Amino acid sequence: QVQVVEAGGGLVQAGGSLRLSCLASGRAFSNYAMGWFRQAPGKEREFVAAISWSGGYTSYADSVKGRFTISRDNAKNTVDLQMNSLKPEDTAVYYCAVSGLRTVVRTTGSYTNWGQGTQVTVSS
Repeated sequence: QVQVVEAGGGLVQAGGSLRLSCLASGRAFSNYAMGWFRQAPGKEREFVAAISWSGGYTSYADSVKGRFTISRDNAKNTVDLQMNSLKPEDTAVYYCAVSGLRTVVRTTGSYTNWGQGTQVTVSS
């Protein structure tokens, strides 16, 4: 019922930047917290960043704190992830997800709808 689509992935050199965008449709976007997760080959899907329904609260994984910024535009039903100072270890498929709650959550099991992912590759 809820469609989530990510865009903006690609290949970038270490130290560069990418901006990922997520478009959600099918329900009232502004009522739900949103999150970004990533999954590298052979690894578990891990939390990257999340933002509350209002945009007033954000949370970041320690590995990306200070480099990544999550934001949302409820009028456009979009949430973005600005990624700066990218490192090779940031290489992964990045997923946008919709929470069933308004508040920020950090666990994969707390999210109800997921996009198909967008590949981010950071070369050294």
